[in-house]
Amino acid sequence: MIGLALKMLFGDTAKYLMLVAGLFFATFLIVQQASVFCGLMRWTTATLKNVAAPIYVVESEVDQVNETNPLRDTDVSRVRSVSAIRWAMPLYSGIQRVRLDDGSFKTIQLIGIDGASLAGGPGAMVSGNLEDLRLPNTVVIDELAAERLAQDKAHPIQVGDRFEINDIEARVVGICKAMRSFTGGPYVWTTYERALQYTPPSRKMLSAVIAAPIEGMSPEEAADEIQKQTGLRAYVNRGFGPSSRDVEDEKGKSFGDFNTSTVWWYVKNTGIPFSFGTTVVIGFIVGVAIACQTFYAFVLDNLKHLGALKAMGMSNFRLSIMLIFQAATVGIIGFGIGLAATSGFAMGAIQNQQPPFYMPWQIPVVAFLVIQLICMLAALMGIIRLSLYEPAMVFRA
Repeated sequence: MIGLALKMLFGDTAKYLMLVAGLFFATFLIVQQASVFCGLMRWTTATLKNVAAPIYVVESEVDQVNETNPLRDTDVSRVRSVSAIRWAMPLYSGIQRVRLDDGSFKTIQLIGIDGASLAGGPGAMVSGNLEDLRLPNTVVIDELAAERLAQDKAHPIQVGDRFEINDIEARVVGICKAMRSFTGGPYVWTTYERALQYTPPSRKMLSAVIAAPIEGMSPEEAADEIQKQTGLRAYVNRGFGPSSRDVEDEKGKSFGDFNTSTVWWYVKNTGIPFSFGTTVVIGFIVGVAIACQTFYAFVLDNLKHLGALKAMGMSNFRLSIMLIFQAATVGIIGFGIGLAATSGFAMGAIQNQQPPFYMPWQIPVVAFLVIQLICMLAALMGIIRLSLYEPAMVFRA
């Protein structure tokens, strides 16, 4: 029965190829768009991964890491005074402009960290030493900055090169690896005090306080203590380590995982999910339209053969199994080709560093189930048509 089903399927080459093409297109749209969306959402939390700290303490109304409501400098001491905290350091994060030698400007994500401890510094240095950041007028840049801030793209910035941030000299003492930010600007690290010099002055300049709990206490418990004793909003950085739960302040606001809070802020307040979701839905509709129409036409073309089998005593159940097997086979082939094409796209995206691409295992699993659902809908239409077909019609002139 299975062999006969495959012979019937592969024997009609035109419809077989049309089915595979439709399911391939649907798979590619669903997986590619969902993966680009996930990659874009990862970019929104890039600062949490590039500035690794177990706990972020921010102003009480901050919901996502790219939003900076400045704190008072005394808030660092307030966080340090919490008994559950092992250390707490100031952090500056903001977008600034770099002036190149040709007079052009580039935007950067400037990060200011504590000069003594260097807490929040980049974790993977490509060249240079992070400790040299304590020298006057020095910065550490990521690989994207080395490429973008160079006058000649063929010769990226090296350790020892200089540029200006708001008309103040910055000398490169290190190059590091870092995740690209949502704004697209490269990351530049310097000390907190020097970051304030590079930044136009304002009354409050502290973006956040990064902290770590004492030994034996979880980040969630320490964040709870910070919230109770200071009234500030404390988030656990899941990019630094696992977070087991979310807790709520007295106003009912969750301050658990900063990564999740940031992603949900973009989901709720931007049109990004709607844009990508529309494309995914279109892929599903295209798959349903092509697969159902083509498979139904395939059943009609083979209706006499199926009716003959029915007349010879084959039950509707066994014939239905044949149609389901045919549809599932086409679905697996179309899905496999679509996933391979998406992998090729991913290799190009990773090499060019854009568009963002991140494909967790859930995406191909869900896409496979969706493609099989499309195939089962197509098979159902064929089964309904076959069940209405009378075997006696085969012998009519």
